[in-house]
Amino acid sequence: MNFLVDENIPLAHEAFNVQGRVTVFSGRQPSIQDLAETEVLLVRSVTQVNQQLLQQASKLKFVGTATIGTEHVDMEALQQRGIGFASAPGANADSVGEYVLTALLALAEQQSWQLAGRRVAIVGAGNTGIATGKRLSALGMQVGYYDPPLQEQGKQAASYMTWAEVLQADVISLHVPLQNNGRYKTRHLLAHKELAQLGSSQVLINASRGAVINNQALLQRQQEKPLWLILDVWEGEPQILQPLLEKVAIATPHIAGYSLNGKVRATQMLYQACSRYFAWQQAAPDWQKLMPDLRAESWHCDSTLNQQQLAHWALENYPIWRDDRKMRERGVDAQGFDALRKEYPPRYELMSRHLECDRLSDDERERLQQLGFNL
Repeated sequence: MNFLVDENIPLAHEAFNVQGRVTVFSGRQPSIQDLAETEVLLVRSVTQVNQQLLQQASKLKFVGTATIGTEHVDMEALQQRGIGFASAPGANADSVGEYVLTALLALAEQQSWQLAGRRVAIVGAGNTGIATGKRLSALGMQVGYYDPPLQEQGKQAASYMTWAEVLQADVISLHVPLQNNGRYKTRHLLAHKELAQLGSSQVLINASRGAVINNQALLQRQQEKPLWLILDVWEGEPQILQPLLEKVAIATPHIAGYSLNGKVRATQMLYQACSRYFAWQQAAPDWQKLMPDLRAESWHCDSTLNQQQLAHWALENYPIWRDDRKMRERGVDAQGFDALRKEYPPRYELMSRHLECDRLSDDERERLQQLGFNL
């Protein structure tokens, strides 16, 4: 078979080459020449799988996206052609959760805040929202969820909030898919009206999709009465609203879900989906052996946990200020924004390190595991 794979999907060549020829493409859209022979196309969210692309891929049998979101894929067009499809929901949930955890700890350290006891509104109680809420709860924060669709379906989160309660929370973290229309539209979920109701001491985090916040309205709000902003996603990516970048506390180029662990989980999910679809008989790859070795020193903990210690470990594992600095230096134009994502270095989740604990209580050990540490 002929596979065409986004270069940012790790271990795809090692996993799929036993099934055929693997070609890697860079940039947002693959070339016409590559598409002509492609039977399996594996993409990320930057590639638009639309009618135009499908017209160039007459042999295409299967499309996989290594993301939870599917708004970049024309599902109706795939169905009309009888093309199989798979996504990777939940693959990067821990990565996003650790991004939010690290960003909040970094900002709290910078501003000398104590996070315990602060109210958090998680907007979107799916995989990434739950993974984030679990970690912030382990910090001692009061976590609630806002997700009307799931609530109506009877799916339980720890604690549901009203929209009014969301807008009053100390921290608001967005984890919803981008829905352009319908009853549960999320495009510009936060616009002029909603942003005007937020206080200047509140923290607003967006690690979902840029257009969930009206960026023009957000810029206006920041110019008049700034909020504490942590933005990983931007409306109009890769061309961002440049003046907004100067008004953000922590800025990154859509890499919250870019841990190597999360990317490999997505590759694994796509391999499994292809294997089921094409009824492959070969044994699955040994993903543990394929995973690069972190070769990092273990951490040691022999005293009572505190926010300062957790921040030290989190920032040593993921130096988020480095990403922030690079974003401000290079992410101001489309070429630089895409280059930062393309050249993003391997980032491991906390589970890849070992934390040795001696005299911690059972409750403290449980907290560490909830935060994502490997004890």
